[in-house]
Parts: sequence; structure tokens; C-alpha cells
Amino acid sequence: MRVISASDVDRVLSYTALADALARTFAEGVQAPTRHHHTIERPDGADTTLLLMPAWSDFCARGTSADGYIGVKLVTVSPDNNALAKPAVMGVYILSDGQTGEPLALIDGQALTVWRTATASALAGRYLARKNASSMAMLGAGRLAPHLIRAHAAMRPISHVTLWNRSRGNADAVAEALRDDPFEVRVVEDREEAIRDADIISSATISETPLIDGRWLKPGAHVDLVGAFTPKLRESDDETVRRATLFVDTFDGALSEGGDLVQPIAAGIVSRDDVKADLAMLASGTHPGRTSDDEITLFKSTGCALEDFAAGILVYETVTGAA
Repeated sequence: MRVISASDVDRVLSYTALADALARTFAEGVQAPTRHHHTIERPDGADTTLLLMPAWSDFCARGTSADGYIGVKLVTVSPDNNALAKPAVMGVYILSDGQTGEPLALIDGQALTVWRTATASALAGRYLARKNASSMAMLGAGRLAPHLIRAHAAMRPISHVTLWNRSRGNADAVAEALRDDPFEVRVVEDREEAIRDADIISSATISETPLIDGRWLKPGAHVDLVGAFTPKLRESDDETVRRATLFVDTFDGALSEGGDLVQPIAAGIVSRDDVKADLAMLASGTHPGRTSDDEITLFKSTGCALEDFAAGILVYETVTGAA
């Protein structure tokens, strides 16, 4: 079994190659049962959540294999880890031979997750953002922020980025990390300023109150909502979902877990029928995506096992030359 580290993942992946792999896998489809949630009770009351995300198929990210693969991501969420200076979310990805079940690779799950999450958003941007999109607003300055910026910039001609975060210091750190990238990054204190002129607005936070006011969106804007991964969280307001054409990564995940759609649908602001397509429909050409330069589009993601599966195969085959 090959052990593939975070640095290996960073070394072999590119946003364009991963986006292509995700598109092919969404278009072909895989077997991906609903992820398993288990609460592990602890004596101190700070329970840990165990998530299991399996997928399998005979379709490889770079071709067809007679045997195929089986993959599963194991994730633990321990909210009190911050007090120990450790990430709250830990994870590994296990890729196995589809015929024999032999374990092939143990892949760093945290690195794989940020890559696939950011690239899924950028893939959606291929279909939903204007082709000449050159400006981007990034809300949030966590580990995903630089990946989201770079991923969108790999799909569209982004030349300048405005970055907003509640903590200015964290935003400054992200801007510094992107200093050598081929686009300008400017940290701002005013969210409205960041959003009004942006062609793409990406948000990756755990906010419980909306950060994006729909009145600030210019015609043709694309909104990419990555955070708010539970029904109680929300990054966009009612006016945003009213004005936008709505898309999701998966219907099952986004419509049951993503607060940006769960809440306004429950309140009758929009309906399930207003969500026009998922990534599988976009990747397969079943839905055309953006239909005009003035259309406002919104993509809500909550993540899915298919994305980890496609990314895990691509990493394994690139590292080992197994394709």
C-alpha cells in the first residue's frame, strides 16, 4: 500500500487536471451512498463526529479500468481541537482495488479535501461564471481561501481579488501567501466594497448570518457558496437566492445540509424547482449552465464522496504511473 502525504498531493495535482477528472466522473457517475454520520460520545462532553464517505465504480478518472476502484474517506470532527492547536477536522482516504479489495493507497485526507472542494467550485465556475470574469471577491481566510482563489483563476482570467475576513490578520496572511501569484490581492474591511464590483464571489465561512446582500450583486455575477455546510448556517440572504439562478453540487447534499438553500426553501422564498441543475447535469451537458451575460448564478456545494473518489484516483495514478 502506498502512503501519499499532503506534500505529495500538493505536488501532483493541478486545478485544471482535477477539474477535468471531476467533470468526467460527474458525467459518468459512480456509486456513492449517503455518507455515514456517527457521534462518538466522550466523558468530557465534547463529542467527536465520525464521517464515512464511500464510493466505487469501474470508471477511472483518466480512463476505464476492468477492475475499477473502491474508495472511502474517513473523517473525524473534534471541535475542541483548536484548544490543542490542532485542526478540528482530520481525515484519510483509502483507495482499494475494485476487484480484490486490496488497499492501494492511504492518502492525506485534509489535503485531498481542500483540493477537491475548491476545484469543484471552479468546475462549476466553468459553466456558470462569465468567460471574461476578471475580478473575484473572497469571503473568509481559512485553509480553503487560497485554493478557491487559485482554482477560479485557473478557469477564468482573474486579474484582481478583494479579500474580506472578520479577522484582518488572517486575511493579510492569505494575501501574503498569494503574493507571487499572477493576480493582485487586496484586503478590504468593507464586504460591500468587496462584492459590488466582483464577477465571482466565493465564500467559505461558518457564518450563521448572511454575509452576501443580494442588492450588492451586479448583473452577470456568479456566487460560489462553499461554507454554511449545515442547515443552521448561512452565507447569503433571501435577496441573493431570489435574484440568482440556482445550482448545486448534488441535490441530496445541498438541499438537505446547505443552509443557504434549506432555509429559504423552508420559508417559501424559493422552491425546490428553482434549483435548476447539479454538477452531474452541467458536466454531462444536460443543462447548459449560464445562458446570458447578465444572468446572476449561484452555486451551493456541501461536498460529496464522488469528488474525493475522482481526486483520490487521480492522485494515486499520477504518483504511481498506474494510469
